[in-house]
Amino acid sequence: MLQTHNVLIRDAAEPDSEAIREMTLAAYAQYEKAMPEAVWAGFSKQLLTTLTTDTPAQRIVAEQEGALVGSVYLFPADTNAHARAALSMGCPEVRLLAVPPEMRGRGIARALMEECAVRARRAGANALGLHTTAVMRDAIRLYERMQYARAPEFDFTPPVKGVVVTAYRLDLR
Repeated sequence: MLQTHNVLIRDAAEPDSEAIREMTLAAYAQYEKAMPEAVWAGFSKQLLTTLTTDTPAQRIVAEQEGALVGSVYLFPADTNAHARAALSMGCPEVRLLAVPPEMRGRGIARALMEECAVRARRAGANALGLHTTAVMRDAIRLYERMQYARAPEFDFTPPVKGVVVTAYRLDLR
C-alpha cells in the first residue's frame, strides 16, 4: 500500500467491485458524446465485459477518506489485454484508468500510473504499455508528461471503421 497526498493506493478487494464498476462508468461517460455511436457501442460493451469478467489483471484502487476515488487494471506481460488486438505488447499493460470527473486534477491518476510502473519494475519488466484513443486527450497529456512514448507498432484497428487504438510505452530501464 502506498499513501500519497492523503490518497491510499492499494489492491482492490472483492467488496470494491461494484464501486469500481460505477466509478469507471462515470469516468468514461464523457466519451459517449465524443465518439461516433457505433464506436461508443463497441467501446462501452468491451468496458463492461472487462469490468464484469475475471481477468488476470491486478485491480488497483485509490482511496481517500474511506471512498474509492480512482482505479486501474494492470495486466501481466504474458496476457493480451485487448482480446481484439492482433498482438501483445510484450510488457505489462495498463487498462481502464478511471478517476471520477469531480476528483480529477488532484494527482490521483498519476499516483495510480506510478504504482503500475513500480509494480511492473518489481515484476522485472523493462517497459509498461497502454492503449488509448485520440478522443482521450487529457489522458494522453498525462501519459506524455510521464514520459510514455508512442509505440505505433502496437496500434490496432477495432472492427469499427475509422478508429485507431494507439499504443504508448514507458521505458522502465
